[in-house]
Amino acid sequence: MSGQSAFIRNLELEWATAQDLYRFAQQLVQTPSPSAGEGDIAALIVGHLKALGFPDVRVNAMGSVIATLGNGRGPTLLYDAHMDTVSVPVPESWPHPPLAGVIDDGILYGLGAIDMKSAIASMVYGARQLLPYQDQLNGTLVLAFVVQEEPCEGLAVRVLIEEDGIRPDFVLLGNATGLQISRGQRGRVMFRITVKGEASHGSQPDLGRNSIYAAARLVFSIQLMADELPRDSFLGPGTIAVTGIESRGASLNAIPDRCKVYVDRRLTLGETVNAAQAQLEGMIRREDIPAIVEITTYNEPSYTGSVHIAREAHPAWVLDRNHPLVTALGQTIAAVRNGTPDIGHWPFSTAGVYTMGQATIPTVGFGPGDPNLVHTNREHVHLDDLKTAAHVYAGMAASLLMGGDG
Repeated sequence: MSGQSAFIRNLELEWATAQDLYRFAQQLVQTPSPSAGEGDIAALIVGHLKALGFPDVRVNAMGSVIATLGNGRGPTLLYDAHMDTVSVPVPESWPHPPLAGVIDDGILYGLGAIDMKSAIASMVYGARQLLPYQDQLNGTLVLAFVVQEEPCEGLAVRVLIEEDGIRPDFVLLGNATGLQISRGQRGRVMFRITVKGEASHGSQPDLGRNSIYAAARLVFSIQLMADELPRDSFLGPGTIAVTGIESRGASLNAIPDRCKVYVDRRLTLGETVNAAQAQLEGMIRREDIPAIVEITTYNEPSYTGSVHIAREAHPAWVLDRNHPLVTALGQTIAAVRNGTPDIGHWPFSTAGVYTMGQATIPTVGFGPGDPNLVHTNREHVHLDDLKTAAHVYAGMAASLLMGGDG
């Protein structure tokens, strides 16, 4: 075993520290953090980082928490995890109350247990293991716990890079991978298609044009389109799905003159945002549907009141399997777990749409939790996986920023 591997193994959390990690993860789950409402969890994380002795902790104008360590004389490695969670429409359907943070038989249950408060806790405690070696970190490790990732992935990290002046050479995303490696994802575009009609009284529908009927033809055509989308050998097929319908009329006894159809379009490699929009517009012309296609825009203020505008159109991206970042992560995981990790991709979208997809910063993913449980009422994570993830996060930073044989 090399000296570097031996050093990485020595970064394993002791029993008492692991218990602190588990309690912190539980506190994070118990702290509500809806998108644009992350103030309480940001304060919790800031307080915990300072109590652990992190030397440089701050909150940016958008409300993201940023902590740094290292001597700055080398590359910058950014660890990214988001603080916000999705909403819970039916809390009663959960096996445990979603915000209770129940721990039972070594498993943490609750909203955000995977997505992605376990990664936040593991990144904090992984970086804690490096505090005694700060002067030997020839570069900078940045912990970025960001806001508003659920409604608009990549926006908050874009602000860190373009406005706060953080210039990472490498990015590691903590989105769930089941402790394996992810090196890419499909892109995502949210389309709003406005179908036009003509209003009339509901008792005389022949005097109007029902926008819902035209929208129904549109929905059926989109369903047929799903079977015609291209496929990539690694990322799989592009997909399309209708995810929302709204109609407008004077009342429920009036023919609606507007109907909006929302479409979630996932782009595989080789597809572009413009081509996906042109495909929809071409279908609408062929079917003679009176409609216009637009890409939605996100512009909700953060919990600090900061407003940043982002078009909801994100490219697919893949990091080469043989890239040094993938290799370093694989070797780190092997040193921690004595096994070779699987290398795959995420089914969902992440902040990598900006860091790799737009800014072309080498980006890779590793996080605790089953990605298939994200956004479900079965969300839970094994505590042992948090300890393993913390060990890998510590070892990865040591591998990239300390170098040599340790």
